[in-house]
Amino acid sequence: MSSQIDPVTVSASGKHTATVIFLHGLGDTGHGWSYALSEIRQPHIKYICPTAPVQGMVEEEEKGGIPSNRIVLGGFSQGGALALYAAFTLEKPLAGMVALSSWLPLHESFPDAMKVNNESPILQCHGDMDPVVPYKFGQMTKSVLSKMCSNYTFNTYPGMMHSSSAKASQTEMQDVKEFLDKVLPAV
Repeated sequence: MSSQIDPVTVSASGKHTATVIFLHGLGDTGHGWSYALSEIRQPHIKYICPTAPVQGMVEEEEKGGIPSNRIVLGGFSQGGALALYAAFTLEKPLAGMVALSSWLPLHESFPDAMKVNNESPILQCHGDMDPVVPYKFGQMTKSVLSKMCSNYTFNTYPGMMHSSSAKASQTEMQDVKEFLDKVLPAV
């Protein structure tokens, strides 16, 4: 019997042509973000919200017919840090990355560790009142990624704290939706 917990999946309601793998933060689960993502989903996108290691999920989606350049890797807090790390060390091109209230781990080693995703679009969102992952960590990540990556966007949300899936800013989630619409258009 496997000790891995099955991820929460929000299936595409139409023809499945793209996938978002979204990683939760410390103390949360895949269930915690599945509702917020289902509120902004598009019919052609399947969302996978794991409560487990993500190694191999890109390959599993490819086996199911979704090429890596139609996959977005994203996450919140520690999940966003893992998403950035995984995306930058992956040897396959992704459609993009989303990092909410997050930071870039091991940022000093990334210029050497980066494989192919420095040209993939990145959306990083951060509240300026975040007491858990301080805004200055988001700003430090911005200073690194804006130099290393050609298609990087950093959005600041005034007054927003460390928002979890249940309390995510509607503006922030609308920005995520617009980003996903741009990088994962229906085909």
